[in-house]
Amino acid sequence: MAFIAMNRFRIAVGREAEFEQIWRERETNLPGMAGFVAFHLLRGASTPEFTLFASHTVWETRQHFDDWTQSEAFRRSHGGSARSAGLYLGPPVFEGFEVVQELTNEV
Repeated sequence: MAFIAMNRFRIAVGREAEFEQIWRERETNLPGMAGFVAFHLLRGASTPEFTLFASHTVWETRQHFDDWTQSEAFRRSHGGSARSAGLYLGPPVFEGFEVVQELTNEV
């Protein structure tokens, strides 16, 4: 079964468009990585202090994700990420999930 890797980000209210632009313009090396299936940037609920975002990648296996995190492509993707002052309200919070059930609408 698949593995899902998520990072949660607390972004300062009013800076959401800036955060989304940084992600759209950043170098990505995911396509072409062994075991990579999909990526999503998710926007969640807002509070008076922050808006919640999550990056969500799907991998064929946990080992494929681990291989990605040890790769030169991973270092290139994360080494030059823009960190505007006051944009991020703390570091991202990683969550990893082994898929135990999957339902699709495929015929």
